[in-house]
Amino acid sequence: MLFWHSQPETYNQHNQANYIRDALAPFLKHEEERRSAENGAKMPPFQYVLCAPTSPAVKVQEETLTYLNQGQSYEIRMLNRKLVEYTDISSKCVKSIVRVVFHDRRLQYTEHQQLEGWRWNRPGDRILDIDIPLSVGVMEPRAHPLQLNTIEFLWDPAKNTSVFIQVNCISTEFTPRKHGGEKGVPFRIQIDTFTQNEQGEYLEHIHSSSCQVKVFKPKGADRKLKTDREKIEKKSLQDKEKYQPSYETTLLTECSPWPDGPSISSTSSTPSPVYHSSPTSYSFTEGNCSPNQQGELLLSGCTDHLAPSSSPQDTQQWLHRNRFSSFCRLFSSFSGADLLKMSRDDFIQICGPADGIRLFNAIKGRCIQPRLTIYVSQQQNRNQHQTKPNGGDVYHALYLEDLTVLELKEKIAHLYTVPPQQIRHVYRQGPTGIHVLVSDEMVQNFSEETSFVLSTLKDENNDGYLVVLK
Repeated sequence: MLFWHSQPETYNQHNQANYIRDALAPFLKHEEERRSAENGAKMPPFQYVLCAPTSPAVKVQEETLTYLNQGQSYEIRMLNRKLVEYTDISSKCVKSIVRVVFHDRRLQYTEHQQLEGWRWNRPGDRILDIDIPLSVGVMEPRAHPLQLNTIEFLWDPAKNTSVFIQVNCISTEFTPRKHGGEKGVPFRIQIDTFTQNEQGEYLEHIHSSSCQVKVFKPKGADRKLKTDREKIEKKSLQDKEKYQPSYETTLLTECSPWPDGPSISSTSSTPSPVYHSSPTSYSFTEGNCSPNQQGELLLSGCTDHLAPSSSPQDTQQWLHRNRFSSFCRLFSSFSGADLLKMSRDDFIQICGPADGIRLFNAIKGRCIQPRLTIYVSQQQNRNQHQTKPNGGDVYHALYLEDLTVLELKEKIAHLYTVPPQQIRHVYRQGPTGIHVLVSDEMVQNFSEETSFVLSTLKDENNDGYLVVLK
């Protein structure tokens, strides 16, 4: 059962302004200096404050670093910055998406594989959770069961809003295991906020900000913060000036929006409640597994093409979605047709070799060919009828890159929209009907474009299923 904090219908603007000023107190002086230096530059509409102290062992010119304890609830205050500077208040609700992502570019490129490995080692757990009983002003919270590092919710900028989050993974879970004492990888907590368009969908991006964090085992963050403070105290006064002071709260700084789009699984303006949402229903019973969406699984990265008819605004959104945000200003007046006319050398000259080649390949729609393609069809019961064009069975394509049993299970689970952990084992039917356990080596020896008929058996030892390839 979810318990909600009741929100007063009346709104006290004076109290709300004090609430924001208290949260921003450590930063107000710094903000005033920066504001005057920017000569009236446009200020972001929102400010997010993570209620956790920053590390004092960070040099002045570097980004702040905050230590968090695994599984502990931390408050993030969602502040409408206009209340500090202006008197006008928008009563319109906005949607914010909170993500825990990798800070290092090296891990960002392999994020999907890293998160899938974590999911396999921690079945049933989430990387990011929302603590609903502690949160205030949060409406319609939602967490997709397959996106373990993402949550979203609606909130009213005219009211006090605080969301409490829990990060359940630790930084050392993504470092190679050596002899103990590994240095954990840093994460980023990023919040992207959207407002409604004319169709009532939360697609209009208005603000994004993030901060750098490291997550330790319970109580580990407190010990690390204490160690950093003692380390700085031992330094000379001259050396201390090279380091930032430790603030009681962490100010999230403005950044580019996350490229995956404005919703966890849908752009609907009415998301389902947290932990009870699913993109589609599924049927996965003994002897029969029915996919909910007909057609083949498309290769990732091949569905978001830049069309010649794309307007400059559409082109800007495409650049954001495909992680080319740094070139948005450079191509601000370019339409889709303009970019499609450019050659590989043009992009290299404008963007540099690395980004130029990547942008050229993305625009031309060049997809990585899979290492192995197999086709699967469901085994039909006598009383079942499936649409069969030209009298043949309906098959679905599975594209494999890693050629492992784990990847095969995930592809089958994704095809039939079931959690991968429910598929306990995969067997291949051998001579005389024997069931041979599928191994990584067997997957690597599958012939290209082999076709299989899938059947399922109930696992007698648990609530999972056994998949047989015939």
